[in-house]
Amino acid sequence: MQRTVFIVSDHTGLTAESVARSLLAQFEGISFRYVTRPFTDSEEEVYDLLYEINATFEQEGVRPIVFSTLANPVLNDQLKTAPALHFDLFRTYLGELERELGRPPMGRVGRLHSISDRNYFARIEAVDFALSTDDGLGERYYQMADVILTGVSRAGKTPTCLFLGMQYGIRASNYPLVEADFERETLPEPIRPYHQKVFGLTIQPFRLHQIRTQRKPGSRYASLEQCEYEVRRAEQLFRRLSIRYFDTTSASVEEIAANIVQTAGLRRRID
Repeated sequence: MQRTVFIVSDHTGLTAESVARSLLAQFEGISFRYVTRPFTDSEEEVYDLLYEINATFEQEGVRPIVFSTLANPVLNDQLKTAPALHFDLFRTYLGELERELGRPPMGRVGRLHSISDRNYFARIEAVDFALSTDDGLGERYYQMADVILTGVSRAGKTPTCLFLGMQYGIRASNYPLVEADFERETLPEPIRPYHQKVFGLTIQPFRLHQIRTQRKPGSRYASLEQCEYEVRRAEQLFRRLSIRYFDTTSASVEEIAANIVQTAGLRRRID
C-alpha cells in the first residue's frame, strides 16, 4: 500500500517534512511517496499544486496527505480546497498561542530560518568546523571541538558530525580507527589528549559489510571477515578505555546525535 504525501511550505519545507516523516513513521506496512513543494508563496503556485493534488487523487484513487506551513492565510485556504487530508501545522497551534499570548502572529515567511538570526551563523560555523576537521584532518583544532567521534570507517561519523553542527550548533570532529590503532590498544595520538571529548560509534558487521560493498565491492576492506575484525577490536578498545559508544546499525542520524548530546552532556548552541 502506498500513499502520496505533499509537503507544502512558503519557505524551505524542512519543518513540515520533519513533522510529517516523524508522524508517518509510526505506521508500518504503508509506503509513503513524499512530494516536496517548498517556496510556494503565490496564488499561481498554489493553483498548480491544486491541479497536481487532484491528478494524484484521480490516478491513485485515494486522497493524498498534505502537511503545510503556509503563513499566508489566503493561500492556505486555497490549498485546503484540494481533495486531501490536510494538516495545517501553523494554524493548528497559532490560534491557541494567540489567545494565550494576547497578540496576533506576524504571518511572516521564513521566520524560523531567518538569515539575520544569530542561530544561522552559529550553524554555519559548526558545519564548517565539521567539514574542516573531517576524517582525521583537524589535529590542531581538536581542542576547540565539543565532541570527537571515532570508530571504524563507514560507521556514520561524518553525517553525525554534520547533523550535530546543523541542528545543534555543536562543533564535532571525527577520527577514523585503523588496524594500527587496534594493535596499539590505545586511542590514536592526535585525539589522546581529549579522551573526555571522545565518543565512539559502532555498527553490526554485516551491515558494515553491506555499506562497504557498495563503496568498494570485492575488496578486503568490504569483506565480512574484515568488518567483523574491525568492529570487534573497536568495541574492545572502547570498553578498555571506558569510551562511551553507540550502535548506529538501526538508528537514524537524529537518534545518534540526540544520544550523543544527552550522554556527553553537551549544550545546544542554537534555539
